[in-house]
Amino acid sequence: MKKISFSLATAGMFVLGTTSASAAMLQEGETASKGFTQILKEQFIQGGPAFMGIVLLCLILGLAVAIERIIYLNLASTNSAKLKQQVEDALASGGVEAAKEVCRNTKGPVASIFYQGLDRAGEGLESAEKAVVAYGGVQMGQLEKNVSWLSLFIAIAPMLGFMGTVIGMIAAFQKIAAVGNLSASLNAGDIQVALLTTVFGLITAIILQIFYNYIIAKIDSIVNDMEDSSISLIDMLAAHKK
Repeated sequence: MKKISFSLATAGMFVLGTTSASAAMLQEGETASKGFTQILKEQFIQGGPAFMGIVLLCLILGLAVAIERIIYLNLASTNSAKLKQQVEDALASGGVEAAKEVCRNTKGPVASIFYQGLDRAGEGLESAEKAVVAYGGVQMGQLEKNVSWLSLFIAIAPMLGFMGTVIGMIAAFQKIAAVGNLSASLNAGDIQVALLTTVFGLITAIILQIFYNYIIAKIDSIVNDMEDSSISLIDMLAAHKK
């Protein structure tokens, strides 16, 4: 009889332990099944619509500017070595007009600079060089267009997050002053919500900063290519004048 009671007790403990473990695994499975996107959405909603909405707007506008610049810069990138060879061959075979026609049929800032230099080639090398330098500045401005907005959103997003955090902390301390005691359960939720605005502000700034650095590196690459190609054009014009 004792053996039967002991066996039943052991079986009961085993079933109870299995049930508890299954429940814990089920809860972990539900948490994992939410996924990163769902958790991010819930945290965003908890942060409040006032500052979180503005931070989200900074992210959307910043991404729009970044994508537009990346598309523009990729379209502005050309095979400068091939263009220089085509212009040099055109100068040798058909003169300045043939070289200008090659530049007309080629997209990108380098081709535009070449065209301006060739257009002033009849006025002398000095005029051609001035035209190349002046129009190079114009093209650089086109490359850097709207990039300042991206840097603005990078600066504003964490500031808005910090402001939301400060305002949330003020509200939490006001609640403490009103209640008259420091209760962790009373203020933990307010402090958590306040810190969420900073987190999302920093995430927005980090994402936009990555795009900003890529865009700046792309612009520097194109500008270096423009400067090198401009020198080559002046050399080609000088050789053609001889």
